[in-house]
Amino acid sequence: IVTVGVVSAPALGRRWWAARGHGAFVNGVLAPTGPLQVSGVRAIADASIAVSDVKLADDDRLRAATAAIERDAWRMRGYGDFWMHMLVAEGRLDAAAEPELSLWDIAALVPIVQEAGGRLTGFAGESWLQAGCAITTNAVLHEQVLAALHAK
Repeated sequence: IVTVGVVSAPALGRRWWAARGHGAFVNGVLAPTGPLQVSGVRAIADASIAVSDVKLADDDRLRAATAAIERDAWRMRGYGDFWMHMLVAEGRLDAAAEPELSLWDIAALVPIVQEAGGRLTGFAGESWLQAGCAITTNAVLHEQVLAALHAK
C-alpha cells in the first residue's frame, strides 16, 4: 500500500501531495496551498474526461475502449501523464484514462487521488498495482467509465 505521494511539476509551478488519512493538497505559484476535492459530476454524459495518446497503445482493444468513453462523455481532452490524474484530484476533470503505464508512473498519484475522494483502478476494475493501465475518476463515475470501456 502506498501511504504517501508527492508529485512535483516545476514547469507548471505546482506540487501535489497526500498522506493516507491526512488529505490531499496542492500549492504553487498561481494556487495557494489548499485541500484537493474531486468533482461531484454524477453522469458520464456530463463528464470532462482526459485520455492519453491511445495511438501509442499496442492493444486494439484499448484503442476501441477509449473511443467508447469519448462517445459517451460530454468532453474529451488528451492531457496525458500525471497531470490529468492531478486534474481529477483537483476536481477540474471528472475522469482520466491511461492505457499504458508502469508502477513508478502511477504510485505517487494513488494516495493523492484517493485522499481527494477519487478512485483509481485498472481498465478492468482490477488493482492499479498489477494493471499496467489506469482509470482515475471522481469515484461516483467509476462504474460508468468502466462500463463504457467494455461496451461493444
